Amino acid sequence: MPPLVIENLDSLKNFVGLEIATTDWFEITQDRIQQFAEATEDRQWIHLDRDLAAEESPYGRTIAHGFLTLSLLSHLSKQALHIQNGVRMAVNYGLNRVRFPSPVHAGSKIRARFTLQSLKDAGNSSEAVFAVVVETENQIKPCCVAEWVVRYYAQNPPPPA
Repeated sequence: MPPLVIENLDSLKNFVGLEIATTDWFEITQDRIQQFAEATEDRQWIHLDRDLAAEESPYGRTIAHGFLTLSLLSHLSKQALHIQNGVRMAVNYGLNRVRFPSPVHAGSKIRARFTLQSLKDAGNSSEAVFAVVVETENQIKPCCVAEWVVRYYAQNPPPPA
């Protein structure tokens, strides 16, 4: 699905309270899970040991780290929203709430639904709060639900002539 394309931050105000996009499906491979484990030093067997996970895990196979799913919000958001003008940079400002209601099995596909909850002036930036629901293909429960705070910094105005 193409992203919502808007002219500028002022235009974003029109979408407060609305679901703005659902992203395309994104596969979570075992290789990606392995790379995340190495990067974060989180090598728990439930993520990496296929044989032990098949025998001992309540999920029957390896699963992605919840934080891996969460870390993909930045990537997925690029499929959700594009602000054409006036934004110098967008910064991940944090999270108000995060839950991981169900696992993401290795080889599964996820996608995200983004709803703009609020947009407010934050001095030298605009602060957007997105309700994000990350779904796993062919699963009823979402795998991640989060309130994600993003700060958008305006481009510097041109110097006076």
